[in-house]
Amino acid sequence: METNLPVFTTLDEKVSETIMRDLRQVASKLKTVLIPREDQQGTLKQLKEWDLWGPLLVCLTLSVTLSLQAPEDQKALVFAGVFILVWLGAAVVTVNAQLLGGSISFFQSVCILGYCIFPLDVACFVCLLFKAIFSNLLVKMIVVGVGFIWSTRASVIFMGQIIASERRALAVYPVFFFYAFISWLILVS
Repeated sequence: METNLPVFTTLDEKVSETIMRDLRQVASKLKTVLIPREDQQGTLKQLKEWDLWGPLLVCLTLSVTLSLQAPEDQKALVFAGVFILVWLGAAVVTVNAQLLGGSISFFQSVCILGYCIFPLDVACFVCLLFKAIFSNLLVKMIVVGVGFIWSTRASVIFMGQIIASERRALAVYPVFFFYAFISWLILVS
């Protein structure tokens, strides 16, 4: 017996529902990055369902926040430079993980690295607020240092699950420098 029930797809849903569904997924993945757990099996599974909306929003937030702190004649250059450096850096780290035999696709790795920049976004925003109140290099270094450690730790947990243990140090090394460079950009802004 054949039934002619209408099939509901995402093409049939309202745009507002699609946007809210995507924003909930982004928020869920950001929560996973903010509270990474080494023993959580669903963590990598959730991040393996990659999307580039979240990393794009994280990258845009960092680019806008850093460009707000730049001199007026350099705002566009800072925005473009940060945007390009984040995506190129994520691509280089991803290619390195692939060459080391990582069990993850290119876009999944870029997605994980992009979401893991979020603690540095928070640090950059906090530094922007502190700059409006008072300017103290030591406070800025502490805030950025915490963001750097948080981002690196979250990435290392995820990278550690996809790279063989004998090659893990070779995969983590570029991740460390990727986040160190972004942290340096925040410190000098």
